[in-house]
Amino acid sequence: MSTPGQRFAEAIVSRDVEAFKATLSNAVDFKGLTPRRSWEAATPDEVVGIVLETWFGRTDHITGHEVTVGDDVADTHRLSYRFQITNDDGPHVVEQQVYYRADDNDRIEYARVVCSGYRPV
Repeated sequence: MSTPGQRFAEAIVSRDVEAFKATLSNAVDFKGLTPRRSWEAATPDEVVGIVLETWFGRTDHITGHEVTVGDDVADTHRLSYRFQITNDDGPHVVEQQVYYRADDNDRIEYARVVCSGYRPV
């Protein structure tokens, strides 16, 4: 059975908005850090706006991916994923580290994401 974090990453790859929202608690505490900005969200729709509409836009085509589940830090789970992406600027690699906690319904209620940024390859 996959973890909420794995389902989160796979929904990004498939660009499945409903599957992505289903990984998140209705009251999610989301914070992200990208090379030029910090991000915050409190609802699944806000997280969709950040992750699926801004970080990984419609012109970003994920051509490969690798998801790695790390060791837990007490009650906090760790996950990393690396995407190979092609867009109008050419091929890139992007890696994100995610620390998250899940609620009793196995949905992410707390997430901290750190991003490498789009690195040209």
